Amino acid sequence: MSESTAAAGHAPVAKPVMGLFERYLTVWVALCIVAGVILGQSLPGLFHLLGNATIAQVNLPVAVLVWLMIVPMLLKIDPAALREVGQHWRGIAATVGINWLVKPFSMALLGWLFIAHVFRPFLPAGQIESYIAGLILLAAAPCTAMVFVWSNLVDGEPHFTLSQVALNDTIMVFAFAPIVALLLGLSSITVPWDTLILSVVLYIVVPVIVAQLWRRSLLASGGPAALASTLRRLAPLSLSALLLTLVLLFGLQGEQIMRQPLVIIMLAVPIVIQVYFNATLAYWLNRQLGVEWCVAGPSALIGASNFFELAVATAIVLFGFQSGAALATVVGVLVEVPVMLSVVQIVRRSRRWYERA
Repeated sequence: MSESTAAAGHAPVAKPVMGLFERYLTVWVALCIVAGVILGQSLPGLFHLLGNATIAQVNLPVAVLVWLMIVPMLLKIDPAALREVGQHWRGIAATVGINWLVKPFSMALLGWLFIAHVFRPFLPAGQIESYIAGLILLAAAPCTAMVFVWSNLVDGEPHFTLSQVALNDTIMVFAFAPIVALLLGLSSITVPWDTLILSVVLYIVVPVIVAQLWRRSLLASGGPAALASTLRRLAPLSLSALLLTLVLLFGLQGEQIMRQPLVIIMLAVPIVIQVYFNATLAYWLNRQLGVEWCVAGPSALIGASNFFELAVATAIVLFGFQSGAALATVVGVLVEVPVMLSVVQIVRRSRRWYERA
C-alpha cells in the first residue's frame, strides 16, 4: 500500500506471511500433479463427468475453484485507491508491450524453431502446422483470472493487477483476432465470443462485485481488523483451491499424458521457454524503468501467463477437437500452473537484487 493511500485513511491490509503451504508449495504441486494423473487413470468416469461440465468451453468445476482462489485476493481491493493506479503507468506500459507486441510473436518464433525444425522428425508430419497454430493461439491472449493468484503470492499491488487485467481484457476484444489472423495467415478468425465474454464475467465482473460487497460488510461490522482476520483465515482456502485445480487439470488430461507423453513434452518446451523469456523481459524492463517491486512482480507474471480457456475454445472452433492445435493449447493448460509457480518463486527470491536498482 502506498503512503498516500495510508494517509487517506484507507483500511490497511496485513502483509501475507509465508505459511506451511507457501513454504513447501513446490512439494505440494509435484504431489498434486502425480495424484491428478493417477486419479485420472483410476477414475476416468468421474473426470469425464467433471470435464464435460462446461458452458461455452468454460469448465464449471475449474471456474468454482478459480472463484475460491481469487475472491479472497479481490477482498484486498480498495475502490478508492484505484484512482492512484495512474502512478504505475510505467508498469502498465511494460506489461501491455510484452503482452501484445512481444509474446505472440516470440511464441510464433519458438514454435517455428522447435516444432517445425528441432522436433519435426519425432512429431506426426500432418500435425506440425496445427501444433504451431495452437501455440500461437495460447500466447495471443493474456491471462484473465489466475494472475490474481500469482500477484498475491508475490505480494503484488492488487490495484495495479486489477487495472492491468481490465485493460488487457479491453485490448483483447479488439486485438486478439487480428494478431492471430496475421500470425496464422488466415483471412478471418472466428473468435468464440461466448467464451471470451463468459470468462470475463465469471472471472472478473462477478467476483469483483461479490468481493466488494463482502469487503464493505466486513468493514462496516468490524472495521479493518475484521477484514485482516478474514483474509488470514481465507489464505489456506485459496491455496487449497489452487492445488485442487492442479489435480483436476492433470486428472482431466491423464489419458492424453499417458497416451502420447513424448508429444506433450515436446510441445511443452516452447511454452516453458516462452513463459520464462517473457517474465524475465517484463521484470527486467520494469527494473530499467524504475518501477516498484510490488508492481514489477505482477507485471512479469501477467506478461508471461496465458488465457488458456480462450485458446482452447478458439483452437476447437478453428481446427476441431482432435486437432494438434487443440492438443497444444491443452498442454498450455497443464504447463501453466506449475511453471508460473516457479516464476513466482524466482520473483520472490530476486527481490533484493531488484530493489538494489
